[in-house]
Amino acid sequence: MPSTIVRNATILTMNDALDVIEGAVGIREGRIVSVGVEPDGPWDTVVNAGGAYLLPGFIQTHVHLCQTLFRGMADDMPLLEWLKLRVWPLEAAHTAATLRASARLASAELLLSGTTTVLTMETVHDTDVVFEALEQSGIRAVVGKCMMDSDEGVPRRLLERTNESIDESLALKKRWDGAANGRLHAAFAPRFAVSCSRELLEAVGHLSRRERTIVHTHASENREEVDVVRRLSGGFSNLEYLADTGLASPHLCVAHCVWVTDREQELLAERDVKVLHCPGSNLKLGSGIAPVVQMRRRGISVSLGADGAACNNRLDMFDEIRLAATLQAVRERPGALSARDAIYMATREGARALDMQSELGSVEIGKRADLILVERDRLHVAPDADPWSTIAYASRGSDVRLTMVDGKIVTERGRLIHTDLAELTVTARAAAAELTARAGI
Repeated sequence: MPSTIVRNATILTMNDALDVIEGAVGIREGRIVSVGVEPDGPWDTVVNAGGAYLLPGFIQTHVHLCQTLFRGMADDMPLLEWLKLRVWPLEAAHTAATLRASARLASAELLLSGTTTVLTMETVHDTDVVFEALEQSGIRAVVGKCMMDSDEGVPRRLLERTNESIDESLALKKRWDGAANGRLHAAFAPRFAVSCSRELLEAVGHLSRRERTIVHTHASENREEVDVVRRLSGGFSNLEYLADTGLASPHLCVAHCVWVTDREQELLAERDVKVLHCPGSNLKLGSGIAPVVQMRRRGISVSLGADGAACNNRLDMFDEIRLAATLQAVRERPGALSARDAIYMATREGARALDMQSELGSVEIGKRADLILVERDRLHVAPDADPWSTIAYASRGSDVRLTMVDGKIVTERGRLIHTDLAELTVTARAAAAELTARAGI
């Protein structure tokens, strides 16, 4: 692997002291070997940052790459209607080819805007092609095949037999976990309590403990969904039900948690369940504003994700950082979730959620070189008085000059190093047209 030195950078280390350092970062064999003072060379590649901010790459802990082709096709609906009328029919209509196009489009958008790692829930079928697309893209990912075995409103192609759902998830784990030199991993992904039988949830809880594998699901996103789960479960609240099935553990990553009671927050803290906050999606679907500050006060890990392009329309982590901070100003008070807190959620807390805190999330010696450079010379960030404010409130995904994963430069100055953006976009448009025709939307 080539060695690289990034010189003349303003380094937001995201270490425990949150140090901001002027200097260089050296990379060998895909890992960081120096921060600040430049060691002796030689270096295969030299990057002059020109004062740009150097940060750990963003870690998005809740996305749906398979939904990227649905962008603009499922707007202005509440959650359950959105699922039944648009998302589920479109997911059922996916082919291997359209799924590949969707994953390629999503990974390009993510890398170009500074996201280097994702936790993604895909659809029920053809998940191998998503792994294949991500292997080629260079992004780091934890991927789960969506598991659904119990819901009358689900298209037939998405409704699985319980054992088949479990067997396929295990087979994917065997084929892909640790692939691409450890860049790809597999998760279990029961969609949510509404579309999963108790038998499936209990089985996934057991497998997660046995295999020490992440479980990726949704809970308490929407008031109507909370009411449905209470009826289905015989009176349990959403998180209480997941705990009763044996799912609530440090391996559980739960998206949204907008409508969580004090008792549910206590459960999340006691079991070290990870919360995946998606402010843009929660706003667009009208779901509400999650009690992020309250959860963080209890010691609950809360990280960030854009969710899918069907319910956010953009996968830009800068949007989510800004929204996370500003929405808590409305819910609590200005500064309740500071700019620095929100950036921490996008980096360190993301690594914690994925149990990769020893490998990712900060610019420190020994960690993997998943790094981004963010320009400081743009009109909309001047005069750039404070780095945390600039990144959280002023910067955009288009300000990312360079993205590196495992020490390899994968994007530079708005282009993908190994992918033709024009071809990718043309392919995605054709795939979307084919998909909507098949779904009848």
